[in-house]
Amino acid sequence: MTTEATLPSTSASPTARQLWTRARGITLAFALLLAGAVTLAALQSDARHGALDPRSADPYGSRALAELLADRGVSTRVVTTLAEARTATSPDTTLLIAGPDLLTEHQQRDLHSAIAGSGGRTVLVAPTGRSVETLAPGVTADPATSRGSALTPGCAFPAARRAGTAETGGIRYTTRHLGADQCYPSARLATLLRVPDASGDGDTVVLGAPDILYNNRLDQQGNASLALQLLGSRSHLVWYLPSLSDTAATDPDDEKGFLDLLPSGWLWGTLQLFLAAALAALWRARRLGPLVPEKLPVAIRASETVEGRARLYRKAAARDRAAAALRSTTRTRLAPLLGVPVTRAHTPEALVPALSAHLHSDGQPLHSLLFGPPPGDDSTLIALADQLDALEREVRRP
Repeated sequence: MTTEATLPSTSASPTARQLWTRARGITLAFALLLAGAVTLAALQSDARHGALDPRSADPYGSRALAELLADRGVSTRVVTTLAEARTATSPDTTLLIAGPDLLTEHQQRDLHSAIAGSGGRTVLVAPTGRSVETLAPGVTADPATSRGSALTPGCAFPAARRAGTAETGGIRYTTRHLGADQCYPSARLATLLRVPDASGDGDTVVLGAPDILYNNRLDQQGNASLALQLLGSRSHLVWYLPSLSDTAATDPDDEKGFLDLLPSGWLWGTLQLFLAAALAALWRARRLGPLVPEKLPVAIRASETVEGRARLYRKAAARDRAAAALRSTTRTRLAPLLGVPVTRAHTPEALVPALSAHLHSDGQPLHSLLFGPPPGDDSTLIALADQLDALEREVRRP
């Protein structure tokens, strides 16, 4: 047998309305955050739709440049795979790589082996770091980028001199090639670099920013002249837009582990977070020591505590909990008077027979009084409290 009836949890459990009232602030904030993220993603996706695509008429597309080249007899063909780009290299072809950084390392190596010595022109659009070092050996990208602005040629490259001022900027480059043309310098570093091949027939042009290729920037400064001369020197233009669907992008030799996929500096960042957490724990930790008694700022009478708890029970309509508390307290006080161990005070088989023998009465009403069901209304609860009080007085009577 159990020692005490289990208290039901439904009377004081929060209702659905109470749960909504507590959670509506967090829910509203989360909904606003989600809506803002979706809106921002939609705006950003629309802003650069078809970027550097010669078929796109959007502001950041390059259809206007392709039309101007067609008027001058230069055909433009879009390719999206490495195999197509490799086979397109020839002396009468200009190969424009719109996103060199999107290529994997082995794709960059394969592409460089195809364009080296082909006799054509290769135009790299804003390559950084390892990309430019692989596709154009001997060229290094400066970590600090410059803002896109109108710059003067500052070099002897005929195309740049004829175009004059153009909006280049972006990534800046240095090279160890003695015969290279370093044009449109920003803080003494070139933002347009032309490196001739060893054979002298072809060359590689490294462009620090794609602005001169955009539809909405083509009519500014000498952008159109510079773009037409860079891409119109051969009769064919192959526009390479790297695609994630290209099977050449997956190479078993380039499989990386989880740590290789983490950004650089993750170890130092994790160490900083660990130190911050340790300092926060030290700051909030409590020193261990002996308990120190403290005087309460105000004395609260026991009757006030009882009244306060009673009001809480009444507000929550917790008649079951109030009745269980009254019965449990009464059983605890009656057990020593009847010679029953306190540990068995809440066991009907031990308490009820001893109480019946002491009062010389039937045990059934006593069992219902001390272990019965919860009262159904407030008047029944008050009657129960009176009966328990009368029972305790009767037992204590000499």
